[in-house]
Amino acid sequence: MAAKKYKILFVTSEVVPFVKTGGLADVSAALPQMLAEMGHEVRIVVPKYGAVDDRKYKIHEVVRLKDLQVKIGDKDVTFSLKSCFLPGQRVRVQIYFLDNEDYYKSRNSLYTDPVTGNDYPDNDERFTLLSKSVFELISKLGWEPDLIHCNDWQTALIPAYLKTIYKDDELFSKIKTLFTIHNLAYQGEFKKSSFKTFGLDEKLNSESGILKNGKVNLMKSGLLYADVINTVSKTYAEEIRTDDKLGAGLKDILAKRKNDLYGIVNGIDIKVWNPEKDKHIKKKYTIKNLDAKRINKEELAERFNFEISDEIPIIGMIARMYNSKGFDLIKKVFPEIMKLNIQMVLLGTGDQKYHTFFNKMSSKYASKFACYLGFNDELAHIIESGADMFLMPSRYEPCGLNQMYSLVYGTVPIVRETGGLADTVIRYDEKKGVGNGFMFNKYDEIEMLKEIKRAVKIYKDKKVWQKIMKTGMKSDFSWKSSAKKYIDLYKTILDGN
Repeated sequence: MAAKKYKILFVTSEVVPFVKTGGLADVSAALPQMLAEMGHEVRIVVPKYGAVDDRKYKIHEVVRLKDLQVKIGDKDVTFSLKSCFLPGQRVRVQIYFLDNEDYYKSRNSLYTDPVTGNDYPDNDERFTLLSKSVFELISKLGWEPDLIHCNDWQTALIPAYLKTIYKDDELFSKIKTLFTIHNLAYQGEFKKSSFKTFGLDEKLNSESGILKNGKVNLMKSGLLYADVINTVSKTYAEEIRTDDKLGAGLKDILAKRKNDLYGIVNGIDIKVWNPEKDKHIKKKYTIKNLDAKRINKEELAERFNFEISDEIPIIGMIARMYNSKGFDLIKKVFPEIMKLNIQMVLLGTGDQKYHTFFNKMSSKYASKFACYLGFNDELAHIIESGADMFLMPSRYEPCGLNQMYSLVYGTVPIVRETGGLADTVIRYDEKKGVGNGFMFNKYDEIEMLKEIKRAVKIYKDKKVWQKIMKTGMKSDFSWKSSAKKYIDLYKTILDGN
């Protein structure tokens, strides 16, 4: 019997190549595309911010979906929907752009005012429009999805609307929701007075409803009302319902819903991050010709005036430079790291204190440490292909991508045991001779240093090191693997299996 095909409406606040602030945009293109390639009918809804280029992507108006209206607080808000397909793909995925001058088109930035650096004060209204528009779209389009896949706080009102305002509406009665948490730290918090914006029943204007510590909390709305919740790794799903810090004030709700909480690791784009096809690197290579990786190491060493040596491992880092990414640990033991027989390259941007510190260190240890402050996509590929090791000591990491890039490039990761890092890296066991990387558990600079030293020691044994590299390169982090897990989850939600 043929597998059942589902109709999925994927609602998101960003999607590549149109607009992006983080990993959500990549997921919002890659997952729907892969689901479509596997035979499911997927359509995407996203706001049409000013930065979206109509001409470049041939975005056109959908006549039937013009001059639609919803109530936001006391306002009657008019919007229309425009459309195009995800560009450059074999299987067409339709995108609906939510078009409104005041809330989206007049602003190039997605969430924050570029002048003040603060969140837009009307984000509550802007993302209420995103949630409410979904119901207008379904009723006017005559296309009824089996499931609405919601992503992060910006879409978290959809499950609440479905279970309250629309609960007796026949058109929506069979539709289920999946709510994906990409990062629990961002919750969509607003003043209590924002509640009237949403048009929800007054009984939800309470701590037992969608208030948290006296504020409206949209993430809480998604957690309370979605049929099923998932996040972007199994370990992160476990951490946010058991760990007070990582639960970010919502641990108790997640603990109550533990039977409806799943973890699925994101995929990576293997057309872009693949040492066999990477257009940014000097020499393409595979698991069968690992010697070619050395040419990329030479290229990386030359770029930063390092001595080229098979005996000295290069440790790469590509990260946003914040405490949450482990930079407080690195700073504490940096002189000790520099005493090791290593070279180190850091690419990233973040807190000014780290810019200042690492700039100083790159002068002090010029022969073995270099940093590039900023974003450089080509250099990111050169580091992943040229480094021997990749350091990622995050305090928390919902999924993480760089450790997966590193594994497929044969660049052995050194990570902290948290979130997606714990789900993708297997700590090398010297007795059993198995594993694909190095991992420390406690968030502590001494523990991290110990594991770096262990990796540097084992690096000397080229035969063992190559075995660790090859184990990592055999990993399957394709979106196909992740999409299959999402389809199983949709099946669980829709069929009750």
